[in-house]
Amino acid sequence: MYIEVIKMVKIDRIEHIVTIPEGVTADCSEDGGVTITGPKGSLSREFTSTSVVLLQEGGAIIVRSDLPRRKMKALAGTWNAHLNNMVKGVTEGFKYNLKAFYSHFPMTLEVKGNEFVVNNYFGERVPRRADILSGVEVKINNKVEVTVTGIDKENVGQTAANIERCVVVKNRDRRVFQDGIYLLSKE
Repeated sequence: MYIEVIKMVKIDRIEHIVTIPEGVTADCSEDGGVTITGPKGSLSREFTSTSVVLLQEGGAIIVRSDLPRRKMKALAGTWNAHLNNMVKGVTEGFKYNLKAFYSHFPMTLEVKGNEFVVNNYFGERVPRRADILSGVEVKINNKVEVTVTGIDKENVGQTAANIERCVVVKNRDRRVFQDGIYLLSKE
């Protein structure tokens, strides 16, 4: 009887390379702080772990772990994604497009400082409010289109989610009462 043994290839380290394009500078400090500066602005973030390290070599940042375990691979991949999002944010920025839909009561949208206000939602007298996080710009076009822009992906996404969540329909049939503000696209 012949049994074939298949051996798994063992890797000795996990490594991701984040390339830094021209016009963008990256500074890695000893304590795990990374600052990326580009034409649209500057972003800083702390990365701390005992088994994953950040190294800066030439025009790239290397995310390396010498312990090839599943959790370390996941953490290194997460850091890689965060760094790529930071690079994209300072070069292109992020943009979320939302739109307000209503059937009977016309809701009015406005931005007051760092707050997004929705008036006359389902004919309610009390306006609904959503927080706008720092570094995020919210614009209202054509009375129903909302554009959320910024360089920090997490703040832009959370602000868009806050706007969506402030007009959630409660205690009604969602198939009938479809009024609200919905996400159309992300760029």
